[in-house]
Amino acid sequence: MNEELAWVLQAQQGSDEAFTHLVETYQTPVFNLCYRMLGEPDLAEDAAQETFLRAFQHLHRYDQKRSFATWLLSIAAHYCIDRLRRRKFSIFSMDTEDEDGNTFELPDLDSPNPESESIKGQTRDRIHAMLKDLDATDRAAIVMRYWYDYSEVEIAESLRLTVSAVKSRLHRARKELAGLWQEEETRAETERRPYESPAF
Repeated sequence: MNEELAWVLQAQQGSDEAFTHLVETYQTPVFNLCYRMLGEPDLAEDAAQETFLRAFQHLHRYDQKRSFATWLLSIAAHYCIDRLRRRKFSIFSMDTEDEDGNTFELPDLDSPNPESESIKGQTRDRIHAMLKDLDATDRAAIVMRYWYDYSEVEIAESLRLTVSAVKSRLHRARKELAGLWQEEETRAETERRPYESPAF
């Protein structure tokens, strides 16, 4: 039995010292993976800490036939993928995760932050403009869910749909809104570029 497997077995039996050895051994590779995926040292540091926390909590699930390093780095990778998905759609505060694990968030338009008043107005206008590109039923479902807080059951009853159809429509509409938002961001970025100094 190699030293690493001995540490894993001891850690599974509750040895904090053994788990500390594992953390010291793998903190650099875990941090590096998180940094490459997230691109920012602070985010990578948080992700690495979360990785070790999750590994500690789920150590009893570790299969000794598998490489410990592979198991640990897969925890880090999955955590970073979730973070990237959340970041990608963070402009949409639409509730909980959808079937694919994506979180969409619409900005809190009631936020009391005075600095954001102008941005809030622009964001509200953009979201409303994008809604018109949705299928009418999808748009209704989105408005009922996120502006009026209807439950999926209430939306189903209102639109004479099944609850699963409502879920499907909300999911599709969220994806479409996210795509439209992304397109608009790209277009805005392209329009800004001609005014930038060629020296940069």
